Amino acid sequence: MYAIIESGGKQFKIKKKELITVEKINKNIGKTIKLNIIMIFKKNKKIIIGKKLDNYCIIGKIKKHIKNKKIKIIKFKRRKNYLRTKGHRQKLTMLEIKSINKIN
Repeated sequence: MYAIIESGGKQFKIKKKELITVEKINKNIGKTIKLNIIMIFKKNKKIIIGKKLDNYCIIGKIKKHIKNKKIKIIKFKRRKNYLRTKGHRQKLTMLEIKSINKIN
């Protein structure tokens, strides 16, 4: 069974016991969080969407906070003697998916 979740405006395909990297979540390391579910795919090729997802819960544990590779942002106008350089490092959170459970 795997699921598609939404975090930070992006969608991720996840499985149980998998590590994923999402945009920073402001919680401490070791805390568990509940993730927003969009779709669940079961082994018998059954897809669950819509109101039926209220019965499911995906729990992830925060492993660590990291920074992504630095990217350079350059503004340049030719023949105008104009050049500006900035850098950006995106803050990320590494999550371990603990469970994809059906709530009774």
